[in-house]
Amino acid sequence: MTRTLPELQAAFASALLRGDARGVADVILGDGLTPGARVQIYWNHVFSTLTDVLETTFPVVCRLVDRRFFGFAADRYVRSHPPTGPCLFEYGETFPGFIASFPPCAGHPYLADVARLEWAVNAAAHAEDRTPLAPAALEAVAPEDAGRLVLRLEPSASWLRSPWPLDRIWRANQPDADPDATVDLAAGGVTLEIRRGPDDAVTMRPLATGEFAFRAALGAGATLGVAADAGTAADPGFDLPAALRALLDEGLLTGVALAPTSSADVQATPATQEGGSR
Repeated sequence: MTRTLPELQAAFASALLRGDARGVADVILGDGLTPGARVQIYWNHVFSTLTDVLETTFPVVCRLVDRRFFGFAADRYVRSHPPTGPCLFEYGETFPGFIASFPPCAGHPYLADVARLEWAVNAAAHAEDRTPLAPAALEAVAPEDAGRLVLRLEPSASWLRSPWPLDRIWRANQPDADPDATVDLAAGGVTLEIRRGPDDAVTMRPLATGEFAFRAALGAGATLGVAADAGTAADPGFDLPAALRALLDEGLLTGVALAPTSSADVQATPATQEGGSR
C-alpha cells in the first residue's frame, strides 16, 4: 500500500522512538545493513542529541541528580515528549512538569522548580528583542483611562515563585561556585524575576511580594488596574507610581494599549510559574 509523505514521516518517528523498524522496514534501503540496524543507528543519534540538548538546558538539574540518572530521566522524557518543532533550543519546555510527576524524582521535591528556573533562563536567552518604551508614551494617557492600560513587558521577562531557595541552589551549582558551599533548603522561598539585560546576559533577582504580583499580572495581560490591585493585595504598602517608574527605568516596558471598557476588570491568568509545595 502506498503511503503519503506525512504517513511515512509519522511511521519513521514512531520507529525512531521505539528503536526498531516495525512499520517502515519495507521502505528502508539497508545498504549492507538490515532495516532494524539502520533504524538503530538513527535511534542512537536522536536520543543522544536530544539528551545533550536537555543537559545543556538543565545543567543544574543534571548536576543535582548526576549524569547517569539524568540520562535515564531524559530517555523516558524523549520517549513520551518527542520534539514538535525544528528548533532544538525550544525543546524541553515541558521537562519541569515531567520531573514533577516522575516517580524516581519524588525524593527531590525542589528539583522541578530548579528545572522551571533553568527553562526560564533558556527562554530569556532566546527571546526576541523589543525596544523599550519612552516615558512620554504614558504621559498622553487620560487619568480616567489609566486603569484600562495594558502594558506589554519585555519578552524575555518571566516570574517564578517557589517555596525553595532556587537562586541559592542555582548559584551553588555553577561551574565557578565554591565546591564546599551548601544551601539550606529550609531557608525560605523566593519570588524571582528572570530576564535578559541590555548586554544580553540573563539575570535573576528577587522581587518584593507586591512588585512581583504587579509585574506578574502585567506579564499575564492584566490591565493596570487589575495588576495594581494584585500588588496591593500582596503588599498593602505597594507603591504604584514607584512601580511604574521602575518599569520605565529598567527598560521593561515595551508597549501600551487600552483595553475595551467591558474587559478592563477581567482578571488575567497569572504569568508566574508556580513551584511545588514543601
